[in-house]
Amino acid sequence: MIYFNNVSKNYKDAVALDGVTFTVEPGEFLSIVGHSGAGKTTLVKMILADEFPSGGTVFFESINVHRLKNKELTDLRRRIGVVFQDYKLLPNKTAFENIAFAMEAVGKTEEEIMSDVPHVLELVDLSEKLHHFPHQMSGGEQQRLAIARAIINQPELIIADEPTGSLDPVNTYEIVQILKKINDLGTTVILTTHNRGVIESVDKRVITLENGKVVRDTKHGK
Repeated sequence: MIYFNNVSKNYKDAVALDGVTFTVEPGEFLSIVGHSGAGKTTLVKMILADEFPSGGTVFFESINVHRLKNKELTDLRRRIGVVFQDYKLLPNKTAFENIAFAMEAVGKTEEEIMSDVPHVLELVDLSEKLHHFPHQMSGGEQQRLAIARAIINQPELIIADEPTGSLDPVNTYEIVQILKKINDLGTTVILTTHNRGVIESVDKRVITLENGKVVRDTKHGK
C-alpha cells in the first residue's frame, strides 16, 4: 500500500530522514517509534506530500505522491485520515458538528450526516458527548473525537502522529484500543510514538527510527 524507497530529507542544519526504505501492506498496523527528532513526523509528512524528499520516492499504491497535481493530491488525502497530538478540533463546534464538518467537506448529504455521526461517536464511546464542545471534554475524550472525525469518511489509511503524547496512562490505553479496533475492521493504521509502552500494548509490527534511519523492523512490539 505504501512504499518508501531510499527516502532522505535534508534541512540546512539537520538530516531528518536518511535512506529510509520500508513497505506497509493493506490492513497492517505499523508503529513507528523513536525519540523526539528521530524523523517520525517528517516521515508522516512525506506520505501526505506535505514535505518533499531530498532523495528517493514515496508511493501510495502505485502512485508517486510527490508527482501529483493539486486536485489529485486532494483526492489522495481524502483516502487518509490523520490524528494529531493536539487534536486540531474546531473549538466553536460541538462533537457532532466537528464530525459533520468533515463529512460536508467531501459532499456528504444531510441524511448521511444524521445517520453516520451517531454511529461513529458510539464506536469511540462518545455517544453522551454529542452536543458537547471540545472545552467541555477531557483530553482523552477530545482525542477520541479527533479519531472519530478522522475515520468518518472511511479512509483506507489512518495516520496517528503521537496521538497519546499528552495523555495519562488510562486514556493512552483507551486510544490504543480504539486504534486496534479500527484496524480490526480493515483500516490500515500507522502510529508514531516515543512511548515504548504504547507499542508493547499494540503488539504489532514496529519500525524504530534513530537519527532519521531505520535501525530496527520487528513483527511484534514486545
